[in-house]
Amino acid sequence: MKVMRAEQLGGPEMLTLAEVPDPVPGPGETLVDVEAAGLNFADIERLKGSYLPPELPFIPGSEIVGRTVDGRRVLAFAARAYATKALVKDAVEIPEELPAGAALALLVQGLTAWHLVRTAARIAPGESVVVNAAAGGVGHLAVQLAKEFGAGRVIGTASTAEKRDLVLGLGAHAAIDGAADDYAERVIEANGGAPVDVVLDAVGGPVFDAALYALAPFGRLITYGTSGGTNPAPLDPGLLSERNIAVGGYWLGAHLRLPGSTAAAALTELIELTTSGQLRPMTGGEYELGQAGLALADLAARRTVGKIILRN
Repeated sequence: MKVMRAEQLGGPEMLTLAEVPDPVPGPGETLVDVEAAGLNFADIERLKGSYLPPELPFIPGSEIVGRTVDGRRVLAFAARAYATKALVKDAVEIPEELPAGAALALLVQGLTAWHLVRTAARIAPGESVVVNAAAGGVGHLAVQLAKEFGAGRVIGTASTAEKRDLVLGLGAHAAIDGAADDYAERVIEANGGAPVDVVLDAVGGPVFDAALYALAPFGRLITYGTSGGTNPAPLDPGLLSERNIAVGGYWLGAHLRLPGSTAAAALTELIELTTSGQLRPMTGGEYELGQAGLALADLAARRTVGKIILRN
């Protein structure tokens, strides 16, 4: 089979096309012909060795759409996904009409958004929700799912007017600038003068700090990343207790390792919502397998919008 692999750690330019023996399925594994593989920022960090440093040679990737020997079209997590074949365990069958890019957007990004709304924040019907970085891979799905699951008002933050228009097009009731300065004031104004019940944050740093002051009593702030590049200030427990607010975190990787993970059920619901048109994953460019280095470079430089994939 063909793979894109790196003999040493570094940037996307380390990836080269190679031929290696087909993998042999072990107990509970299925060999799949890969139709397309999804790209994630984690692939870039692993290639650099800054996140879960890999063994060399390294074949990146963690998610595929493909076809089993018996002809089923499936969506699954799969190590060494930048390849023409991959081994999978818990595959979910998907309809032929579901585009590969849309399907792949439902794995890491979709499951994260689903669990942020359902599991981590436990958003109740009628509650007000702010999604920071609402035009991003997880954010644009969280906006739609929060509304789908009964949030009374959904506010998205984004850095440009173009992105804010996109967020409004996804169904948000309001879209505002997500900068840290005067963040809480803008959120409260967008919520009709009242603090909000939930903030979902992947930015971190001073935006996280400011979000604490946008919360209503018994509000929840859920962090799932620090894309802003800086960590928040240390939390003062007194601030939490005197205002009856809670701070939590979410990481899909740890959740999937728990016994009895609800990933399959959540993924099935996401697929149903997408095929019915109730959920609209943003899809971006498609690259050939041999262009994996270019695809990762474009992703790292933020030259892409939506889920980008490698197609075989």
